[in-house]
Amino acid sequence: MGKIFSKENKEVFVKPLSLDNPVLVQVLGICSALAVTSQLKPAIVMGLAVTVITGFSNVIISVIRKTIPTRIRIIVQLVVVAALVTVVSQVLKAFAYDVSVQLSVYVGLIITNCILMGRLEAFAMINKPLPSLIDGISNGLGYAAILVMVGFFREFFGRGTVLGIQVIPQSVYDAGYVNNGLMTMPAMALILVGCIIWIHRAYFYKED
Repeated sequence: MGKIFSKENKEVFVKPLSLDNPVLVQVLGICSALAVTSQLKPAIVMGLAVTVITGFSNVIISVIRKTIPTRIRIIVQLVVVAALVTVVSQVLKAFAYDVSVQLSVYVGLIITNCILMGRLEAFAMINKPLPSLIDGISNGLGYAAILVMVGFFREFFGRGTVLGIQVIPQSVYDAGYVNNGLMTMPAMALILVGCIIWIHRAYFYKED
């Protein structure tokens, strides 16, 4: 139990959630941020899916890393990720079909998500299973946090809802308020991600 809460593992978990967020620092996973964040619900589901897949794929690759020939390591990593993505896709279709339809092909495209392949190559291939699991979950949560933030603002200002529930009263619309149609467009996701990156770097990378 002590090893789980060691200083090294805590650092592995915390960094991707703050200082080394994969979206904000390495600018990875931007395509899905544009595609699935028009509403909050699919953004949450996509974030959780990537977190689960990143965590399990990291563990699997870490366990078998010493048996993988160097020349085919990328192929092995892709096979592991593809298998997990297929499982997650089938689970979504079985238990959350409406969200699965909203996510469309983007669940399958998790296979090519740079965050997954980057963590497998940079971390899981050279570390033990426990740190690899922590690293995968943490990077997935860091990615999910950005999707949730962008999805919240886009749905709230673009539709007046949160998770499909109307939160802006009808009286506000009667007074002349109009939903911001720009928020429903993919370009706005890129602008919001850019603003979050700006705030993040201004906070963590202050110049002397």
